[in-house]
Amino acid sequence: MRRGAAPMEPVGPVEPKAVEPAAVEPIGPVEPVARFRISRWKKTDLKPHFQDFNVAVGPGATVLDALLDVRRNQDPSLVVRHSCMHASCGTCGVRINGRESLACDTPLAALSSDKPIRVQPLAGQRIVADLATDMVDFYARFEAAGLPQVRAAGDLVADGGRNASRLESCIECGLCLSACPISRINRDFIGPAALAAASRVVAEPRGAELGPVLALAAEPDSVWGCRSAMECSAVCPAGVEPATALLELRRHVAANGLKRLFRRGHVRKPGRGPGRGPEPDGEAI
Repeated sequence: MRRGAAPMEPVGPVEPKAVEPAAVEPIGPVEPVARFRISRWKKTDLKPHFQDFNVAVGPGATVLDALLDVRRNQDPSLVVRHSCMHASCGTCGVRINGRESLACDTPLAALSSDKPIRVQPLAGQRIVADLATDMVDFYARFEAAGLPQVRAAGDLVADGGRNASRLESCIECGLCLSACPISRINRDFIGPAALAAASRVVAEPRGAELGPVLALAAEPDSVWGCRSAMECSAVCPAGVEPATALLELRRHVAANGLKRLFRRGHVRKPGRGPGRGPEPDGEAI
């Protein structure tokens, strides 16, 4: 130690100073979280049950976007059917909060966030797994109605074919069959989609034999089974108005039935019967 210098105090352990953690700024806006209650069922399950998921959703997200996010990031076993992603193929039809809708055409912003969004498979059809249903029976109804699946080249549209071409916009999604209250209680009811197809065939025959189509429409579980609830038209994503087409087909069936009765002589045309005097102005009373 140098002469004249103050003696040095012993150096002890240095206490570390507490450092306040720096606030972390979020990168970009925080995505809101949507709550989902999704119907689940596999062949090993006794009955369908619900499972809850939380999904971070961005702006403009649809229900289908959220379902695919669940399958991609949370549960890869979730079964949901989809294809085009823009409401043209009809394969993503489900019930959202009890209402038949296309998942790809239902924005989350249009749904209430007060409670979980409930997603179920379409009603009236056999469940394959989770949200996917077996559509074989649904498509078979179109064949019974005489609907040509593909328009042949050079086919001409008959007079009044504007409405028929509108019915051709049906994307065969099955929403109308699920929403129909009669289809839920009567599995033999042919359903609004097939009857709208039959109405199109009658309006635009294109050489088709109308007898079998009208005979099918005249059956008890056909046009006369409809109670005009109009739910089929309310849920149709293509604006086909199957309820209106069904009512028009009912008019054709009634007219065809009267023609058959007159042709077979079951109903006598008005005229002078035995012992009757002349009708006023030549008309029956």
